Amino acid sequence: MLWLGSQALRRFSTRRAHFKNKLKLALIGQSLFGQEVYSHLRKEGHRVVGVFTVPDKDGKTDPLALAAEKDGTPVFKFPRWRVKGKTIKEVAEAYKSVGAELNVLPFCTQFIPMDVIDSPKYGSIIYHPSILPRHRGASAINWTLIMGDKKAGFSVFWADDGLDTGPILLQKSCDVEPNDTVDALYNRFLFPEGIKAMVEAVQLIADGKAPRIPQPEEGATYEGIQKKENAEISWDQSAEVLHNWIRGHDKVPGAWTEINGQMVTFYGSSLLKSSVPSGEPLEIKGATKPGLVTKNGLVLFGNDGKALMVRNLQFEDGRMIPASQYFSAGETSVLELTAEEVKVAGTIKVIWAGILSNVPVIEDSTDFFKSGASSMDVVRLVEEIRQKCGGLQLQNEDVYLATKFEDFIQKVVRKLRGEESEEELVVDYVSKEVNEMTVKMPYQCFINGQFTDADDGKTYDTINPTDGSIICKVSYASLVDVDKAVAAAKDAFENGEWGRMNARERGRLMYRLADLLEENQEELATIEALDSGAVYTLALKTHIGMSVQTFRYFAGWCDKIQGSTIPINQARPNRNLTFTKKEPLGVCAIIIPWNYPLMMLAWKSAACLAAGNTLVLKPAQVTPLTALKFAELSVKAGFPKGVINIIPGSGGIAGQRLSEHPDIRKLGFTGSTAIGKQIMKSCAVSNLKKVSLELGGKSPLIIFNDCELDKAVRMGMGAVFFNKGENCIAAGRLFVEEAIHDEFVTRVVEEIKKMKIGDPLDRSTDHGPQNHKAHLEKLLQYCEAGVKEGATLVYGGRQVQRPGFFMEPTVFTDVEDHMYLAKEESFGPIMVISKFQNG
Repeated sequence: MLWLGSQALRRFSTRRAHFKNKLKLALIGQSLFGQEVYSHLRKEGHRVVGVFTVPDKDGKTDPLALAAEKDGTPVFKFPRWRVKGKTIKEVAEAYKSVGAELNVLPFCTQFIPMDVIDSPKYGSIIYHPSILPRHRGASAINWTLIMGDKKAGFSVFWADDGLDTGPILLQKSCDVEPNDTVDALYNRFLFPEGIKAMVEAVQLIADGKAPRIPQPEEGATYEGIQKKENAEISWDQSAEVLHNWIRGHDKVPGAWTEINGQMVTFYGSSLLKSSVPSGEPLEIKGATKPGLVTKNGLVLFGNDGKALMVRNLQFEDGRMIPASQYFSAGETSVLELTAEEVKVAGTIKVIWAGILSNVPVIEDSTDFFKSGASSMDVVRLVEEIRQKCGGLQLQNEDVYLATKFEDFIQKVVRKLRGEESEEELVVDYVSKEVNEMTVKMPYQCFINGQFTDADDGKTYDTINPTDGSIICKVSYASLVDVDKAVAAAKDAFENGEWGRMNARERGRLMYRLADLLEENQEELATIEALDSGAVYTLALKTHIGMSVQTFRYFAGWCDKIQGSTIPINQARPNRNLTFTKKEPLGVCAIIIPWNYPLMMLAWKSAACLAAGNTLVLKPAQVTPLTALKFAELSVKAGFPKGVINIIPGSGGIAGQRLSEHPDIRKLGFTGSTAIGKQIMKSCAVSNLKKVSLELGGKSPLIIFNDCELDKAVRMGMGAVFFNKGENCIAAGRLFVEEAIHDEFVTRVVEEIKKMKIGDPLDRSTDHGPQNHKAHLEKLLQYCEAGVKEGATLVYGGRQVQRPGFFMEPTVFTDVEDHMYLAKEESFGPIMVISKFQNG
């Protein structure tokens, strides 16, 4: 009896511990956001005793209701909570029956009466997508962009009888990027971080730690929901203000203007960072300067002379088109379908019917969105078509541009026939007049044969190390961009022309690419000098020259990669053999360093392409420009879309994603040992992908007393100071025999004093700037460490007193084995000398 009692007590105590500091919650709201908050709160052990949401619309149940019904949680679908200002009795009774201790309103479009708000023990908390008290009201995200705020964010606050005026429980914020849209802000921050914050807020309440911070009146604003009639564009404003107005109204209600007598709505705005491309003028009512219809979109001008670009246009009848097609919008004809295309159309009709379950029959005139589809249904449609229609790749935008079933099928068929593919590569260059030439540099991600901005619009500055100036802003690839690039490379390998191409034809493309590299060698060497600080004459010979040679060499291998047969003499019965067939792996990822940007690209990618693989390459963040120029030349050479993809950005984001990606079969990396370890681990854990690593080193050069001293000095200096010491095979440490040590050092210092340090584009320069500021600072710290440990600084060790990241060629002697200088690679122009005894 005692034993049974103790077991019962133990079970009771365990149950109490599980529900310690957990609450009974009523969730009031709707949408996917509400569904995610609901699911996460349940995972944290809170008990959702009731879900109160909106009635089904067009036969479709709200996602929050779907999730709750699946779990068996009581669900109530009230069209309204009060009539003529008074709470509906039946609704109030149903609400009170669940016995909630806290109301959680993650996303709620209904007016909830105060007697319901105040009913639970802990009251009610609400999520609001702005940093209150700024932008109170339902269109807070829109107004954050319209007003040009530099910070966006959300608040979780205690509900009161005002409109978003209750005390603050917690707030979180993020930076607003120049080309952020409502969707971008929501998807990047407000949605994922908002879910976490709602769960955090509930737990703070459960633990008795939730603050109640009164909202200040200072800075408080209220802007109502924008209506279409109020969204007309006023043109006498700067380009940035126009851009904010357009992106703030994207996608509802849409900023509009009058063109040729009809209302035209603009979507997909971005500030134009480079020179204005050529295009056909388009008169716009009220604008002081006509727009330009270009291959990339419609360019618009502010009263400050700066420009912006919109991607899509919508007419009064609801039809949406790419802005680049404005003058040809009415020329499309109805296509006659082949038997195979009819089959694809039938499959797509079934997919539409599955999504639009409330529509009895899918007809040609059925409109996807007017039938009740949401943005999540767009994602589902695109993915289902990819799965069930032979990997057909559509973009979300394709659905928005063809919302009626008939129009959508026509768009799909045109994609299948290749009629919508761009015949000419569109490149948005940054141009500079330098080195007696016009240098044209692409700066965007290169994915699936097209230059494109990063998915979230982020950019970063790439710096000229000669003077520290900004060369241009480069797209900063996001995880979405990496996934797009890998998907493009995989499709090109499995379904595209590249995978079916004859090996000899593959070699022909590589020879052609080598020719183009050679034809453009002066421009490429100039870009290398600007972006990496490479001395122009060295870049011309080595950085570019060896890249050309590498592609020519591997082009010859394409049709010579053959299998082999191996007799097995000891087999019973004999007359057996085995054979080896060599096949490409698939998608390869390449992460290259910054010391030889183009040459390292060539060394890794030429072999990859010769074997028939496709590639996704991430250049070093500080030296992306020759890789992007290479991408442009690969298109001119005729490489099919998706075979080569270039994603500039950080190693921590893009590089890490490549090492983790399940569709990548091989990864090559050159860089630090620490990062190499992390990459090897990620490659193993993800899908055991093959990996090649070239990491740090400390190569020795040993000089004996019977050497030709003049030659030894020349070779020693070349081994250390070649390419500013940024050389993976540099002599990291010199051992000089005692008998000649002092004379060797004296001669080296004499030769260093003759070296010309300066502009890498000057043909007489011997020694250019270090690659980037952080590396220069690391080298200076390296020298400080050597002095502190007792090594003798014979020459240099300082930054050159001029603009830019110049380091004096440096010589240390008396370096002993235990010292930092003796063990660690400097990767810079630092000669580390140790003396050894005669004989």
